[in-house]
Amino acid sequence: MTENVQEPLQDMMRQPAEHLYEHELEALRQHDKGRIPAGWQMSPQAVLTFITGGKAGKTEITPKYIGNRRLIEMAIATLVTDRALMLIGEPGTAKSWLSENLSAAIYGHSGLVVQGTAGTSEEHVRYSWNYAMLLANGPTPEALVQSPIMRAMEKGGIARFEEISRCASEVQDALISILSEKTISVPELGKEMNARKGFSIIATANTRDRGVNEMSAALKRRFNIIVLPAPSTLETEMEIVKKRVGEIASAYDLQAAAPADEALHKVVTIFRELRSGMTIDKKDKVKSPTGVISTAEAISLLTNSMALAASFGSGELTDEDLAAGLQGAIVKDDEKDQLVWKEYLDQVMKKRGAEWRGLYKACKEING
Repeated sequence: MTENVQEPLQDMMRQPAEHLYEHELEALRQHDKGRIPAGWQMSPQAVLTFITGGKAGKTEITPKYIGNRRLIEMAIATLVTDRALMLIGEPGTAKSWLSENLSAAIYGHSGLVVQGTAGTSEEHVRYSWNYAMLLANGPTPEALVQSPIMRAMEKGGIARFEEISRCASEVQDALISILSEKTISVPELGKEMNARKGFSIIATANTRDRGVNEMSAALKRRFNIIVLPAPSTLETEMEIVKKRVGEIASAYDLQAAAPADEALHKVVTIFRELRSGMTIDKKDKVKSPTGVISTAEAISLLTNSMALAASFGSGELTDEDLAAGLQGAIVKDDEKDQLVWKEYLDQVMKKRGAEWRGLYKACKEING
C-alpha cells in the first residue's frame, strides 16, 4: 500500500517507518489472529505489539515507544473509531515518532503529512490547483492537486498533521468540517470527496507553543487528546536514548563504538537536571538554559559525538567528544546560556568527583 517510493531505499537518508521495520510489519501481518478493522492492515493488538514490542512468531518486535502502555492502547482505540487523535507533549516526547509508526502499522504508509508552520495555508489542508492546467482547460479533475488529507480520505488512510498549533486559526478551523462531516467539497468541480473507512488524522502539538495560535474549543472537541509525558525516570530516558542512538548510528553507518552506559548516564543526568532546575538528588537548584533540553536533543548530541569520534578520533567516544556536543546543545542564547552552563559546571559537575572529572575539564576547556 506504499506509494511514490523511489528505489533504492538504502540510499535514502531517512527511511520511513514502513520500510525501516518492513520485516517486523510483515511478521505481524502473517501471525495476526485478531479482528482487522476496515481499512487497516492489522488488528489493534498487532499494532500495539509493533509499538510497544514483543514477538510475532519467531520475529522479535522492537519497541518503538518506551513509556506508558495504556496511553498507546488509548491512542490505537481512538483510531478504531471515527475520532481523530491528537498527541500533545513537551519537545522530545516522541509525538512525531509515535504518529509515524502508528500510521505505518495501521495504513502501511506514513508519508501523508501536513507540516504546520506560520506559512501553512488552507490549500495545504484541502486542495489546490495546477494553475497552468487550470488556465488552459479550466477546473478539471486532472488540474486538482490533492492535499495529503484529501489523499488519505480517498484511500481510507491516515494523514498526519505535525505541529498543528503553529498554524493560523483559519487553517486549523479548516479541519473542523473535515473531521465532522468526513468530506471535502470541491465546488469548482461540483463534487465532494467522501472519506473511505479507515480514514483518520493524527495531529501533534507542542506544549511549548501554547499561545502561538491557540486551538479553538470546536477543533479540540473533534480530537481525542493524549498527553505524552517526558520520561519519568532516568533509567527510562537512558533506555530511550540508547535505543534511538543505536538505530540512527546504524542508519548512517557511523564507524564509532556505541556510547558506554557511563556516557549515557552522564548526558541524561545533565539534561534532566537542566530541564527540571534541580539536581537528581534534589539537594540543589540549578538554572535552566533558554533552549529545549529534551530527550531528542540528547539523542542528537550523542549521535553527533559519535560522528565526531569516527571522523576525527579513534572511534571511541571520549569526554572531549561529549563536551563538544554538550556545548552546542545547551548554549543556544550565547550570553545567558553561557552563564547558566558555566554555573552548572562549577556548582554541580565539578563537585561530583573523579568519575566526572574528565568531562568537567573537557567542558571547561571548550567553555573558555
